[in-house]
Amino acid sequence: MDNFYKKQLNALKTEIKELEIESDSSIQQVEAIICLIVTCLSDIKDYVLKRGFKSINEEIHFFKYQKPSIVSKLIYYNAIYKIGTRKPYGGTKLIKKYLNSELRKLKRYFDNNLEFYKYYRTNSIYLDEKYFVRGKYDIKLNLDTYYFESDHNFSTSYDYKVAKIIANDLIQVYLEDQLYLNKQHPVSKQLPNMNISWTGSKTALIELIYSLHYQGVFDNGNTDIKLIAKTFERFFNIDLGDFYHTFMELKSRKINRTKFLDSLRDALIKKMDEQDKE
Repeated sequence: MDNFYKKQLNALKTEIKELEIESDSSIQQVEAIICLIVTCLSDIKDYVLKRGFKSINEEIHFFKYQKPSIVSKLIYYNAIYKIGTRKPYGGTKLIKKYLNSELRKLKRYFDNNLEFYKYYRTNSIYLDEKYFVRGKYDIKLNLDTYYFESDHNFSTSYDYKVAKIIANDLIQVYLEDQLYLNKQHPVSKQLPNMNISWTGSKTALIELIYSLHYQGVFDNGNTDIKLIAKTFERFFNIDLGDFYHTFMELKSRKINRTKFLDSLRDALIKKMDEQDKE
């Protein structure tokens, strides 16, 4: 079981990483990632139902650690998708209010499941056979409604709750990052009145963006390339499309890979020389 699971998990991580690098649309990216996770879970479910478990301990290990590690990714990316599609348009205060309301939802789940949080995070095992063995559910336990709707051949009473704990930690980090970005890069009320458009080629702008990024001129090199690209798109009224793919094409050039940057330097030097002669 371990070898099959590790192979599936490593393949999933690799595919997710590739999508996160290549895709320039966050919503489409998350949709694709969710499809990958659903497929991975389906493959693992088929394997588990056909093979079964060699022992109770193997079953507990799978439902306490292995399955939740993948289901948590599904919960996380689904949450990110919903947060992104429901985020209100408006100023900094409105977005901050929305993100904080999402954080409060996480806090409520924590408060409602405090005892199990303590059990799981202290690595307790005395209730594992009740929590993580199929068919051992107890109606008196604080069960999520999801359990009653799930396939009990592939679910225990608490494996989903473990996945929620893992996912909620990741969602909290994501929301806090969004709050930080919202604070550092507030939506200016003057932006809609700006009328500066990029009239050069998209390839030229992407070449410039990557050169600035690798030079580390934004936030001491700590700003993500996607945020930089989206900022340029907003300021200069342009859709850069799959800018990562365009950058790969720049890298594949046999000669003159920095054509636009070279032309910038030449144009600046030429203008300086002309002004010196005046």
